[in-house]
Amino acid sequence: MATDFQEPPIGILDAPFDTALSDRYLVYALSTITARSLPDVRDGLKPVHRRLLWAMRLLKLDPSQGYKKCARVVGDVIGKYHPHGDQSVYDAMVRLAQTFSLRYPLVDGQGNFGNIDGDNAAAYRYTEARLTQVAIDLMDGLDEDAVAYRPTYNGEDQEPELFPGLFPNLLANGASGIAVGMATSIPPHNAAELLDAAIMLVDKPDAPDTAVLDFVKGPDFPTGGLVVDPAAVIAESYATGRGSFRVRARWDIEREKGGGWQVVVSEIPYGVQKGKLIEQIAGLINDRKFPILADVRDESDAEVRIVLEPRSRTVDPQVLMDGLFRFSDLETRISLNLNVLDKDRTPRVMSLGGALKAWVEHQFVVLERRTRHRLGKIADRIELLDGYLIAYLNLDRVIEIIRTEDEPKAVMMEEFRLTDRQAEAILNMRLRSLRRLEEFEIRGERDKLDKEQAELEGLLADPAKQKRRMKRDMKKVRDRYGPETALGARRTTIEEAAPTRDIPLEAMIEREPITVILSQRGWIRAMKGHSDLASAETLKFKEGDGPAFAFHAQTTDKLLLAAENGRFFTLAADKLPGGRGFGEPVRAMIDLDGSIGVVAFLNARAQVQLLIAATDGRGFRVPVAEVIAETRKGKTVMTPRPGAKLLVVRPVAAEADYVAAIGDNRKLLVFPIAELPVMTRGTGVQLQRFREGHLSDATTFVFAEGLSWPMGGGSGRTRTETDLSLWRTARGAAGRTPPTGFPRDNRFGG
Repeated sequence: MATDFQEPPIGILDAPFDTALSDRYLVYALSTITARSLPDVRDGLKPVHRRLLWAMRLLKLDPSQGYKKCARVVGDVIGKYHPHGDQSVYDAMVRLAQTFSLRYPLVDGQGNFGNIDGDNAAAYRYTEARLTQVAIDLMDGLDEDAVAYRPTYNGEDQEPELFPGLFPNLLANGASGIAVGMATSIPPHNAAELLDAAIMLVDKPDAPDTAVLDFVKGPDFPTGGLVVDPAAVIAESYATGRGSFRVRARWDIEREKGGGWQVVVSEIPYGVQKGKLIEQIAGLINDRKFPILADVRDESDAEVRIVLEPRSRTVDPQVLMDGLFRFSDLETRISLNLNVLDKDRTPRVMSLGGALKAWVEHQFVVLERRTRHRLGKIADRIELLDGYLIAYLNLDRVIEIIRTEDEPKAVMMEEFRLTDRQAEAILNMRLRSLRRLEEFEIRGERDKLDKEQAELEGLLADPAKQKRRMKRDMKKVRDRYGPETALGARRTTIEEAAPTRDIPLEAMIEREPITVILSQRGWIRAMKGHSDLASAETLKFKEGDGPAFAFHAQTTDKLLLAAENGRFFTLAADKLPGGRGFGEPVRAMIDLDGSIGVVAFLNARAQVQLLIAATDGRGFRVPVAEVIAETRKGKTVMTPRPGAKLLVVRPVAAEADYVAAIGDNRKLLVFPIAELPVMTRGTGVQLQRFREGHLSDATTFVFAEGLSWPMGGGSGRTRTETDLSLWRTARGAAGRTPPTGFPRDNRFGG
């Protein structure tokens, strides 16, 4: 049965869920972007900062006045202007007071406001604050209608939409924030340099962005440090409004008696917590990841002083610092994303020059508004002075009217042609003011106001006068923050430096001798020192196990393990398990199936090439550098044909010019090494051909010195065959029976 459509109840909107959700999310996103996370290009402040400073101004917390509890300020802010959490508001206030966070602090804090180590500020009931001179300069003009005001969130009060002052806060103090779908990150700069560039832009508003870089060389962080990017990279970042700056700590070498030395870090990169930096460097020492550094000490007081002690006096200081720049936060990258709200409250990424031009343009708007406000005040005062002059000239009659008339205001307005404001002002005068009411004083003040009025009207009418006035005012502020002042002196040095060098492995690992042992069942261990390879104590294994490979190495070496399937694995000697006990399974360190045997295990150090061959007699030479792979899966070097497997992995002798190969059929041949190609991977070429059987061994040697092999019986002697003309042939031949006395196991030994 069909039913008629019913309208939804009153107060319920019938709409698609995706439309309702997107509309509401868009409102939230716009609110986050425009009223929370992005600063305004004109005063560089977010709403929470602007409301904090406004509330402190109303509390009369001027630099010349006493401090008041931060709890009082936070209470006023969240109660009147900013209905958010008290902790978030207090955190914003704390940052405005931290000398290591803001280049030009806007709040003068008294008490514990945190420190560069990363410690938090005390609770707001314990701390006190007042405004700094920078904040006063930033708010200069609020009493002169320099900016528009808007109602607060509850409509009970008014708050400024932005601040008008002649301090370039956006670029001087920087900003950071994350909105919905966009973010901003602006590093601080030197105010004197910005004002010099702004003065230039007053005369040349169409100057290219590159002209600004004649004055602004780069960021100026409150914690100092060095910006080491090339000038071209800095210019590119400023031109696009996006990029980053490579910032390093400032360090010096302190020499000690006896030739010793230590590095002293006096400034750390901006935004790095000193306590965590010390922990980071100490971690490198404790984990033995940077053995050329022996100790790190924090000797800081009011000034940063981090002492770095090298392992020995022979360490190169630059190598030490390059390593620390690479592996610690002594070098960081500070991002630049000049995403701000423009004068129309639209978010956009600006160049450095574009942002500064927008600020200068805003200052001309402020100048015009302040001038018109002053003209209005002058007009009001002149109106009153004219009324006072009439009253002075007719004082007796005015007194008579006031004494005798029921409505003296109306009578005076009609008789003397006064305005309502003039008549009201005369009636509100106290008797004691009559003795100061003199014609000379009134006319003198009137003349001064007439002169000022004419000057201000001329200022509004003449753009050239406005430029002169703007430059004069900017220079006054610039002198207050000039490079000769303690606050205005540049702290960060712009100094191009090369990228950090690759630190050699020997510098990263403490070089120590070890004895590496791999058992037949695949248990590996590294004993300290170069032990006797024939000692029963050295070659001690589990029951049923025995030695497979044993050799001397250093902890800085790379070790190569070759498997029957043709894969090569690389093991770091310093990561091997210790020599106590029987070690650990090597297959726990690499991805090697237990059914696949290990063919070779050797030290990659001092090896240039390897001779590798499979059981079917195919092989090639491969550079050692091509088989090293620092992953668990290793690297496929040889791909044996079906039914074959990797059999031989031998270092190629330094002066070797021939290859010798022997099969299990007791056939030997030698051929020039030039006939064996150098490859990085593959199946290889045929070393020796067999009717039946397979390859037993292969090696390289110097033909002029002959071919040697160990004699049996454990005597340790070797035999050398110098006349090899009978076995000399081309690669791929079958070979012939080896010389008399050649080992029955068909192995060349070694």
